[in-house]
Amino acid sequence: MSAFTDGFLWGGATSDFQYEGGFNEGGKGLSTHDFETDGSLERPRMISLKLADGSRGEVPTRESFPDGAEAEIYDDVYYPSHKAVDFYHHYKEDIALMGEMGFGVFRFSICWSRIFPTGDELTPNEEGLKFYDDVITELEKYNIQPLITICHDELPDYLAKKYDGWSSRHVIDCYVRYATTLLERYKGRCRLWLTFNEINAVNGYAQIGTHKQDEQTVYQAKHHMFLASAITVKIAHQIDPDNMMGTMYALSQMYPATCAPEDVMACYIKRRNNLWFSDVMARGYYPNYTDEFFRERNVKLVKEPEDDKILREGPLDMVTFSYYRSMTVSKDTKLTWAMGLLGGDQNPYLESTNWGWPIDPIGLRYTLNELYDRYQKPLFVVENGLGEIDIMKEDGTVEDDYRIRYLAQHFEEMKKAVNIDKVPLLGYTMWGSTDLVSLSTGEMKKRYGFVYVDLDDKGNGTGIRSRKKSFEWMKKVCHTNGEDLSF
Repeated sequence: MSAFTDGFLWGGATSDFQYEGGFNEGGKGLSTHDFETDGSLERPRMISLKLADGSRGEVPTRESFPDGAEAEIYDDVYYPSHKAVDFYHHYKEDIALMGEMGFGVFRFSICWSRIFPTGDELTPNEEGLKFYDDVITELEKYNIQPLITICHDELPDYLAKKYDGWSSRHVIDCYVRYATTLLERYKGRCRLWLTFNEINAVNGYAQIGTHKQDEQTVYQAKHHMFLASAITVKIAHQIDPDNMMGTMYALSQMYPATCAPEDVMACYIKRRNNLWFSDVMARGYYPNYTDEFFRERNVKLVKEPEDDKILREGPLDMVTFSYYRSMTVSKDTKLTWAMGLLGGDQNPYLESTNWGWPIDPIGLRYTLNELYDRYQKPLFVVENGLGEIDIMKEDGTVEDDYRIRYLAQHFEEMKKAVNIDKVPLLGYTMWGSTDLVSLSTGEMKKRYGFVYVDLDDKGNGTGIRSRKKSFEWMKKVCHTNGEDLSF
């Protein structure tokens, strides 16, 4: 089968709080992720708290705070975001490795509190803007396009503490000021933008800044995020008509557990309850079925008279998404994800990773077709990859054939979607192309990258970067535009 289309963008993806570090350098303010502890598959990550009576406490990252509690940092607690893997000091080295592989794009997020330390300032932090200037300059040396996520599951902690995060319409204005600052500063140097990351899946203090996580609070917050995105899309087109705007959705696939009509319908409704986020943002309005969705949850969205007009005037240019796995759904499926959006059951026909994620390359092709049929807009796979335990041998090599196999199988299905199904796919960025901290567990041992970073689960180690076997394989993929996937 022929290679991907000319101009197809191969690359990698990261988020600032999992990758960047430098949490108290360069004038950066505290971010909501800076209070999140490490964890493991058996032990959840927590937000450390100062309780109303002044004592210490903690709460799982997606749960509500006790009344009167606030996020607090303690000297004897390890917070992975503070150091991460220190891209802040290693960006030239890391980008050089991306250039060596032949990347055409690098998706990274800008830390909001590095630009506006509290989020409420009227003037940005020049030192923060200069850091990302320098990152983009390095990318330009290797002809790598930046794909910037404006807000990747975080906000300045001040906005969370003072305004209860995205539950407040005030944060819309703060976001738009921040986004406009980036769009003006990097005009002509970046034309691919994501307003938010996995907006259908985020909740919890670290991600949306709300102290309570009941459905009324969370869906009201999402409505405000929809508005902030729509306003920003319109401004982006005014600043530079060549800007291409998207938002990222978590869209791992769902299948009916059986052909029983009850299971098929249950799966359809559950998938629809995940896709309505992209419906709102790609089409510009809430679909009819969300009336019932909110009624069932006793959610009453508070809207201003102009809100629907704002949404219609700011639809996305492209639909971008993460795809890691698939799951099955029956009429009896228990909800296993907060807000009941992504939970499902294991598929007995698929193998799983060490973290229990089923491996389903065909599901990626299915998802690409599903999304293009639904929206008729260009697509971009901005997250996909395999988190596994990589062992560095005494000679410094990492034999990650399992990752090569995983990626090759997914790329073959992408190729079918492009060549057979004629899906307009703009590019692919593998998650954590350089090893970084796991979002779900806060560990380093769950590694995704082509580049191994010598750090352990507590941030100890040299930080030295080493090429894995998959590094050379990905170099071949980039230089043949996906023609040669052999391994």
